[in-house]
Amino acid sequence: MEMFRFEITEELEEERIDKCLSMLIDSLSRSFIQKLIRNEAVTVNGQPVRGSYRVKTDDIVTFALPESVEPDIRPENIPLDILYEDKDVIVVNKPKGMVVHPAAGHYSGTLVNALLYHCGSDLSGINGYLRPGIVHRIDKDTTGSVIACKNNEAHQSIAQQLKDHSITRKYEAICCGCLKEDRGVIDKPVGRHPTDRKKMAVNERGGKRAVTHYRVLKRFRDYTYIECVLETGRTHQIRVHMASIGYPLLGDEVYSNRKCPFSLQGQTLHAKTLGFVHPSTGEYVEVEAPLPEYFTHLLEIL
Repeated sequence: MEMFRFEITEELEEERIDKCLSMLIDSLSRSFIQKLIRNEAVTVNGQPVRGSYRVKTDDIVTFALPESVEPDIRPENIPLDILYEDKDVIVVNKPKGMVVHPAAGHYSGTLVNALLYHCGSDLSGINGYLRPGIVHRIDKDTTGSVIACKNNEAHQSIAQQLKDHSITRKYEAICCGCLKEDRGVIDKPVGRHPTDRKKMAVNERGGKRAVTHYRVLKRFRDYTYIECVLETGRTHQIRVHMASIGYPLLGDEVYSNRKCPFSLQGQTLHAKTLGFVHPSTGEYVEVEAPLPEYFTHLLEIL
């Protein structure tokens, strides 16, 4: 038996512990996981849990798993667009369509597979073998800056900055409709959708405070090119917030019911700027990911 450790992220919050683990490792059935729980082989924050427990963000889940059912996460020679790299951290410009870390149905072709090939064993292990080096994520169809850590000390530093909301995160997006105000602030709690567990929503009861600052970069007849600065970093925050005020992101197939007249793969959202205090030097580092070709081409069309 080998012990595994997961730190629960926001997208899994409030899932039952058995379902949560089956989502993290799709080769395990829920009945097998429930048996582990009954045998007190699954702990949360060091304590055995019952099958009815619903996980919380930052919970530390550990459990014993036979090596034979462990998913094989292999290094893959996938080209990386590296924006910044040193002995502690690496910042890459993630392309559209790439999943950040392995999960149910995505054990290859992820950013983690590419990082394992590029960095070898020089990745932090705090988030377990499925997420080496990963401290945050962006959606599959969102492009742009993602930081990964090469050691646990750097991981703890960046994770704390994310928790303190002190990291600079600026996104660029195209939303449907013509925004009237030049700039604004959306301060609405975001949490799980009350009926669709795969979606997030503005949730006044169970959501966490979420704040998005937006400003207009350019207006078109039916669309608006905007910059969004995250004060907080909830799952799908920008997508949920812009949809909540009637201006969903162009191409968003989850939070918009508007027909997209362009050939797009998901939402037009790009994590352009990422700024952080370096874990070793204490100096502020800021990197920018250039807009992807599809985005600049769409702006030209508009």
